[in-house]
Amino acid sequence: MTEPTSSTKHVPSSLARQTLLDRDLTRPVTDRPPIRLLPWLSVVKVGGRSIMDRGREAILPLVDELRRCLPEHKMLILTGAGIRARHVYSVGLDLGLPTGALAGLAAKEAGQNGHLLAALLANDGVSYIEHPTIANQLAIHLAASRAVVGSAFPPYHHHEFPPAVGRIPPHRADTGAFLIADEIGARRLTIVEDVDGLYTVDPNNPGGRTPEFIPEISASELTASFATLPIDRTLLEVMAAAKHLDQIQIVNGLVPGNVLRALRGEHVGTIIHSS
Repeated sequence: MTEPTSSTKHVPSSLARQTLLDRDLTRPVTDRPPIRLLPWLSVVKVGGRSIMDRGREAILPLVDELRRCLPEHKMLILTGAGIRARHVYSVGLDLGLPTGALAGLAAKEAGQNGHLLAALLANDGVSYIEHPTIANQLAIHLAASRAVVGSAFPPYHHHEFPPAVGRIPPHRADTGAFLIADEIGARRLTIVEDVDGLYTVDPNNPGGRTPEFIPEISASELTASFATLPIDRTLLEVMAAAKHLDQIQIVNGLVPGNVLRALRGEHVGTIIHSS
């Protein structure tokens, strides 16, 4: 009996039957700097609990400052989740929901905060866009407007990595903002919180010690030295694999002028180096 002939066409490739985890295989394309897609873009992450949950006293002055930034900087403004996400976590844990379900629910609140911030900036041509639009059409939106708003939560949702302990999603808003900023090769990432930066101990709960301000530190030093942080600890892990961003800055958004100064490249908070 004649063997059937195949009409399948094969394209010769060094990747055939190989894995992208093979360092020798990927070295020819990973030993050179990747292309920065939007090197002129400034990413601003606004804290949910630290800023948005404070209401008009914190949000409206920050909106005014972001408005003052528009003539000088094109921005991707990302919002985190606040106290409502903690409530969702509590209810979800009681119901036995897995990590992926909890991540999607918390991301909804981050998106709600983003819709609120975009509405306050709507008169300046700013609108809220979802993650697929950020991934595929961010450039054209920024060609039409000086800024857009999105959710800082990474879009892992049901594909979120399970944590080593418990079920709370490890990748939250700070981590998501960094991943987005580094992916698109943004100029800088500014994280807007309600503290001046990092301290040797929690200034809100010093435990009898004197908090000392830390103006500059590396992610590796921070990982080894601190128990509590105003940012996601997972952020320090992903910073080690950064392709573009060599630093981020944490600034106090309750102090007028801090965000604009940070976007201008001034050192007004704590700078964390990736390496």
